[in-house]
Amino acid sequence: MAKTTTKNMTEGNIPRLILEFALPLMLGNIFQMMYNTVDSIVVGNFVGKEALAAVGSTTMITNMAIFFFNGFSIGAGVIIGRYFGAGNHRKLHEAIETTMTMTFIFSIAFTFIGIWAVPFMLRFMATPDDVFEPATTYLNIYFGGISGLLVYNMGSGILRAVGDTTRPLYFLILTSILNIFGDLLFVLVFHMGIAGVAWATIISQFISAILTLLLLLRTEDVYKLTLHDLRINGPLLSDIFAVGLPAGIQSVITAFSNVFVQSYINFFGSTVMAGWACYNKIDAFIMLPMQSMAMAATTFVSQNIGAKKYKRANDGGMIAVGLCLLIVFVIAVLIFTFAPWTMRLFTQDEGVIESGVRFLRLNVFFLLCNTVNHVLAGSLRGRGDSTGPMVIMLLGFVAVRQTYLFIMTRFVANTASIVGFGYPVGWTATCIMELLYFELKWRHRSDA
Repeated sequence: MAKTTTKNMTEGNIPRLILEFALPLMLGNIFQMMYNTVDSIVVGNFVGKEALAAVGSTTMITNMAIFFFNGFSIGAGVIIGRYFGAGNHRKLHEAIETTMTMTFIFSIAFTFIGIWAVPFMLRFMATPDDVFEPATTYLNIYFGGISGLLVYNMGSGILRAVGDTTRPLYFLILTSILNIFGDLLFVLVFHMGIAGVAWATIISQFISAILTLLLLLRTEDVYKLTLHDLRINGPLLSDIFAVGLPAGIQSVITAFSNVFVQSYINFFGSTVMAGWACYNKIDAFIMLPMQSMAMAATTFVSQNIGAKKYKRANDGGMIAVGLCLLIVFVIAVLIFTFAPWTMRLFTQDEGVIESGVRFLRLNVFFLLCNTVNHVLAGSLRGRGDSTGPMVIMLLGFVAVRQTYLFIMTRFVANTASIVGFGYPVGWTATCIMELLYFELKWRHRSDA
């Protein structure tokens, strides 16, 4: 019998299974996050604060495309994990072919729509003149090569759904190292500035996509991708969108809402923008345990729902929340303590460092609320419930946050700290609503 690389999560010790799944995924996410973070470090130290602000301000725009696609990937992972848990290999194969076909279609669409939308989005965010041109350059190159990122994300999502988080990690380690060398080569040797870091990023992403595709095509395991079977299965696509579309819509609207937050930050000029960009890079790293545990909870719950082990599915979701709270608390303490040294990785500009440290220390412990938000939502999506988390997160991350920003900046004081605190306000409101929702609808149910 051929050696399998899948992980069946319907049997065995729950905390151990979740950690064995989540830790490689967390490391992989760290290396994937390093793409954009290394871009920021290189341009911040070797190009200038305007280029650093440009890379930071583009994150809100790229996230809208990536988050929508990741919603689709979540839906695909839930359906694939469910058929894997149920042992239905025919449906598993059809789901994989459907998701990869849609991935190639999305890649073409996002490339053209992204490049077309770049100038409109930058103007919408009131991007300052000294940041507009480098941000445009970076985004045009990034969207031109976004298909590499999408193909890798979907391919690794298929592997995660059947319990394999190790080999995507190996690919990311390799391509992250290549990205670092590419950034330094294009900026320090070829003097390409912000265009150089963009090219290094998309080249590295294409390499990771090719490696993942080769793995899926050449494996003899149950998740093998067969090119001549590529087609869209309508009913399966509907099931995927039923789970993934609410998650994608929620993520896109939240990202769009954060474009408004960025526009508030842009009011204070390039120094504060650069500080906010550095804060967001560090914040994104703290988010990685949440995202990894959320994916672990989604896979664990979906596999156990497929195997009709409903109590085990519920227990696993709550254990994932508890483990992640512990991890994030330790990280928050370290970040609060070493905030100035962390900021100096990105820049030596004292004004930027001061601004970034203020944002970090103001917000970091409120990420405990966001831990509950993401991991509990992952557990709910594993049950097939994407609508509840979508509505709750839109209320908290968008409605509450934007209402707070509007009232505070117009009627209290328009300061960078008040704007930055809009994140914790949204996180806290969402946490309260999501806990109430879970308690009332899901905690005592044994049928889902």
